[in-house]
Amino acid sequence: MTTIDSSKKICTLINVFTVEPEKQKELFDSLVEASEKVMCKMTGYISANIHMGDDGKTVTNYAQWASLQDYQKVLTVPEVMVHLKTAAALAIKFEPVTYNTIWTDGAND
Repeated sequence: MTTIDSSKKICTLINVFTVEPEKQKELFDSLVEASEKVMCKMTGYISANIHMGDDGKTVTNYAQWASLQDYQKVLTVPEVMVHLKTAAALAIKFEPVTYNTIWTDGAND
């Protein structure tokens, strides 16, 4: 489950894909399938959230990993690479960036 908490030192991946509008749903479905069938079995996987942009041409993957090293290791797994290449082929461009959560704000009930 996704939790945004600056006290937890986890790796957050935000990958923004730009696609032709007719490929948005296909890319979304591909990323969901990869998350459900492959990524969730990888060491260090915490969660993935796939978003379809209201603009019709973006898909964003917001994923969390226990560490940057866990995420980097996943990029060497052949089964993972098959899914990543499929996503890349559907996109015009994609921009994966890893982050550390430093600050959050929200209501405390």
